[in-house]
Amino acid sequence: MEENDKMVGDTRKKKQYKPKALSEIFEHGKVPPQATDLEEAVLGAIMLEKDALASIIDVIRPDAFYKEAHQIIFMAITRLFAKGEPIDILTVTNELKFTGELETAGGPFYIAQLTNRVASASNTEFHARIILQKFIQRELIRISSEIIHDAYEDTTDVFQLLDKAENQLFSVGETNMRRNYLDMQSLVRDAVKRIEAAKNQTGQFSGVPSGFTELDRVTAGWQPSDLIIVAARPGMGKTAFVLTMARNVAVEFKKAVAVFSLEMSSVQLVTRLISAEAQLPGDKLRKGNLENYEWEQLNAKISTLIDAPLYIDDTPSLSVFELRAKCRRLKAQHDIQMVVIDYIQLMSAGIDRSSGNREQEISTISRSLKSLAKELNIPVIALSQLNRSVEQRPNKKPLLSDLRESGAIEQDADMVVFIYRPEYYNQSVDEGGASLVGHAEISIAKHRNGALKDVPLRFISKYAKFTDPEPGDFDISGALAPNGKFENGINTLTVQSKMNDMHEDHDVPY
Repeated sequence: MEENDKMVGDTRKKKQYKPKALSEIFEHGKVPPQATDLEEAVLGAIMLEKDALASIIDVIRPDAFYKEAHQIIFMAITRLFAKGEPIDILTVTNELKFTGELETAGGPFYIAQLTNRVASASNTEFHARIILQKFIQRELIRISSEIIHDAYEDTTDVFQLLDKAENQLFSVGETNMRRNYLDMQSLVRDAVKRIEAAKNQTGQFSGVPSGFTELDRVTAGWQPSDLIIVAARPGMGKTAFVLTMARNVAVEFKKAVAVFSLEMSSVQLVTRLISAEAQLPGDKLRKGNLENYEWEQLNAKISTLIDAPLYIDDTPSLSVFELRAKCRRLKAQHDIQMVVIDYIQLMSAGIDRSSGNREQEISTISRSLKSLAKELNIPVIALSQLNRSVEQRPNKKPLLSDLRESGAIEQDADMVVFIYRPEYYNQSVDEGGASLVGHAEISIAKHRNGALKDVPLRFISKYAKFTDPEPGDFDISGALAPNGKFENGINTLTVQSKMNDMHEDHDVPY
């Protein structure tokens, strides 16, 4: 008994739990935001009411508490919760004793007196949210202080500093501002509203139409918040395909589109657009070798492009940070409805490459693109290269496993679309003798919310342009086996690939 009294007395004499850094208190002459009385009330309520923890465990984490002692106590509580053991004064004290943290947490007396702070456990969740708000304020102060300190350093790379600041601020929001669950009544009501909106809208598409009839019929347009990966080997026409789509969306449907070209300059892309729009060969445009009637044809056709809400950014080695910032600005200023990125392997994650391999960096990029699509609620279309394994197979049609550098691209994408042109591999006729010149297939190999299908298109190489096939152009079954296994299709003729003479990252020429 005397021993217990002595222990309690010693505990009372101890200094009460200083913040992690006293310098935080005196910096700028202000005390960091905190709510230690509410921290005590929350911990006390958890040890009194068995349901109190369930209401806040997804609201706050141990580091949200200001006092180190409170962090230690809350971590002990979460360990007990994870093991399915009861939580009260005795079990928490015993857990801290077992881990050797009891004295650091203030001793048995301090833990016991936490329950005296609780009048009712009914407001525990509200108190926890105030604690979280104070934690976010402290995090913002910490991040801002680091930014100010680094900004004064002459050796600091300003763009790396911008990227670091954005990532830290984004992390605070992502970690601490999670969405709560919604009940079925709210979810069903929202789903029905979306269905009604799709029924009442002009046209038959709930998303952004591509301008290709059969492709839009299968997809109902590119859906908001979807990440669509368009993949093919170099030279298949990835840039031509998305550029044709961007033109269709901006010119035909008057929807604003942002195109981020990491490979080609904006003038080169516009020259391609002019070539396709005016139906003038690209090599003649590059040389300026046009007849008088062709100049008239060019001037008559470009008027449709001049007023198109199409925004092209050709910043090389674009980082995820820069992309997010630019897309947010374009969304606010021009209400863009679709983003196109050409292409994903040329992007950087905005991190030190020496700290991880390229596969990890691509994984970070693909996750960020999916987050961007959800944040802006628009489809994001990203081009991707395929690895060389497709060239080693007799059947050259691509598979999901051919996606280059990271399986995360396949995992994060809502849709994966492959471009395949038999003509590229010198297959001019199929096994039935039908011409394959100009034939292209858009193969939907992954479709999270719809069907898998092969969609035939027509590729006009001299204009670098895709169009719907003319009646009787091609006859294709449109069947696509699950998991991207293309079983039926064109007879494959093994020939020397043009890829051996081509740069890995160059796309289709004019």
